[in-house]
Amino acid sequence: MSIRDTSAQDRPVAATGGGSPRNRKRRQSLVVGGVAAGVLLLAAWLVSGWAAGSRSIDGARLRIAEVRRGDLVRDISAEGRVIAANSPTLYAIAGGTVTLKVVAGDAVKKGAALAEIDSPELRSRLAQEEATLASLEAEASRAELDAELARSTALRALDQARITRQAAARDLERNQRAYEGGAVAQVDVARAEDALRSADIGLQHAEQEYGLHARGAGLDIRNRRLLADRQREVVTELRRQVDALTLRAPFDGQVGQVQVAQRANVAANAPVLSVVDLSKFEVEIRVPESFARDLAIGMPAQIATSGGQPFAGEVAAVSPEVVNGEVTARVRFKDRQPPGLRQNQRLSVRILLDTRRNVLMVDRGPFLEQGGGNSAYVMDGDVAVKRPIRTGASSLGAVEIVSGAKEGDRIVVSGSELFGDEERVVVN
Repeated sequence: MSIRDTSAQDRPVAATGGGSPRNRKRRQSLVVGGVAAGVLLLAAWLVSGWAAGSRSIDGARLRIAEVRRGDLVRDISAEGRVIAANSPTLYAIAGGTVTLKVVAGDAVKKGAALAEIDSPELRSRLAQEEATLASLEAEASRAELDAELARSTALRALDQARITRQAAARDLERNQRAYEGGAVAQVDVARAEDALRSADIGLQHAEQEYGLHARGAGLDIRNRRLLADRQREVVTELRRQVDALTLRAPFDGQVGQVQVAQRANVAANAPVLSVVDLSKFEVEIRVPESFARDLAIGMPAQIATSGGQPFAGEVAAVSPEVVNGEVTARVRFKDRQPPGLRQNQRLSVRILLDTRRNVLMVDRGPFLEQGGGNSAYVMDGDVAVKRPIRTGASSLGAVEIVSGAKEGDRIVVSGSELFGDEERVVVN
């Protein structure tokens, strides 16, 4: 049995020698058309680029952020240092020689003696004033005794006048009965009547003098007592100053800075040492002036330690003045404070100003300062178009878009200073 091949299906074809002239013309037309189309596309691309903007910027040099909707949390973050909330400095009440009983860093209890000031002048004044007080108290006692004597003398004169008047009345009565019986003359009755009137006048004056003596003695006693009371207050104040020569700890704490040397001579009102309350610390921060108007006492804050653990806090004080473009504020721990804090330790503080719900916002960047918050470059495809916008509240990481952009728009937030004043710029 033989196997058939394909020889019966083969047919010889004549060679064309490069094809017919018609086919060659067609191929040439296609090549020319392709080249022309490429040239037209290149020209169109160049024209569109020229129409889109006068310059082209590499996109790697820009930072573009998308407009989104969400909650804008306005906050302030700053580095602060730990300071004692209660760290008074003790001063010398008077000039003298200081004897220190502690050194810097010593733990002290409330009322413990920290230093003593030897002031002979103050102690001498106290002794003099105490002597003056004793003298005035003696004079007050003497005035009381004199008043008693004056009242006794006036009372004796009053009693004598009453007796004289009573005797005159009896003499008149006896003369009248004798005159009625014819035993005495009428002139004796008249003389007895005159004696009675004289006794009445004497009794009246004795009563007045007794009252005046009583009032005068009371005023003199009161004056002497007031002088003694005044001097007693002077002595009390001097005793307080003498007691203050011994500087005592106002609370449980630690001795801070000692500002005088042992046995040094200090002037009045000179600082001697400070005491630190270790149970109450605050964090002092410096806030840029632009955020100062938003700060208020009582605002919530978060204080982070070096380990990253947050602690609740609140703004305790805000300085009323601006120094070098910054405002000093104090943040206190609200519920509890981390253990082991030391003065001047560095901590991070975040102050929550407010929260704006469901607003349009975009990442914060230099475009705010460059456009003054009134314009920004919004991406339209590969072209950045300068568009007027209006911004609202801002935080450290985002800024509110009030108008001029919608959700999903892309804004050049950094690098737009490369655009100059162009209205449209191509971004490669």
